[in-house]
Amino acid sequence: MEYAQLKPGRRFAPLQSLLYYSQRVVTYPTLRRLVVRALSGAVRIRQGSGKELYAATPAEEAALLALRRSGYAPLGNLLDSAQCDDIRDWLSDKLLIDRDRERPGFTLAQRPDAVRVADYDLRDVIACPHILSLANSPALLGLAARYMECKPTISALGLRWSFPVPGDDSALQAFHRDSEDWRYLKVLVYLTDVDDGAGPHVYLHGSHLTQAPMRLRFYSDSEIAGAHSADMLLTAIGTRGFCFAVDTAGIHKGTAPALQPRLMLQIQYSLLPSYAYRYAPQRYRGTLPLDPYVNRLIVRQGA
Repeated sequence: MEYAQLKPGRRFAPLQSLLYYSQRVVTYPTLRRLVVRALSGAVRIRQGSGKELYAATPAEEAALLALRRSGYAPLGNLLDSAQCDDIRDWLSDKLLIDRDRERPGFTLAQRPDAVRVADYDLRDVIACPHILSLANSPALLGLAARYMECKPTISALGLRWSFPVPGDDSALQAFHRDSEDWRYLKVLVYLTDVDDGAGPHVYLHGSHLTQAPMRLRFYSDSEIAGAHSADMLLTAIGTRGFCFAVDTAGIHKGTAPALQPRLMLQIQYSLLPSYAYRYAPQRYRGTLPLDPYVNRLIVRQGA
């Protein structure tokens, strides 16, 4: 996903900047909940409640309860080993982009040793087997619809490699909060086995319910450890295909891999578009039926 220019300069997007920072400056949780209630009500009037998307299963109920209370909800292995193999095989000759240094594209086999984090182009993510099907599955859309309390929007979709590289970690690998929309959640899917040495995701239990600072910042490991007990830190470890949902308005980090690289799929659902991004929906010619509203920022359907 390409970020919008939110500060004055070349390609400055003043309206997007206003819409993005308007939700950043409202930091009080109670006031944010009131705005969310009004926005979700407006979406329900225009697009319906999204109840037709609900999975209506005990697993969905448990995940929703965990997400509301904790900010983190394990969802189990929603992709099997064969599907993970399909994804890896399809990506084998696709180009990666080093977001830190903006290097020319390179395949996984051609990766320069210094590359710490690299993404695939959205066009390749859309065409990759099983990705859109999972993002539009009842297990995920139903949870997102219930958490948003209206029909959700897929506002980001990405595949990212993180590699074990000596030296300072990427800023993405330090504790931080996201600020994507008034309300949103991310579903993260491990496409490689992830243990303590492969960069697991770590989430601070209940931190999505606390007041965030107006200016986004990073938190050191010692700062988090000094202010919270160890059992408040939830570490997502699992085999490939393991999925979990997180409200990343809470404090979290993707640990830097120490021994093994990690490939992870990220699907973001939100109330509104995330005005931090410049959207360029990619053409989709597949046969999977997709809700045009849910997918409007990511795909263009038809010839």
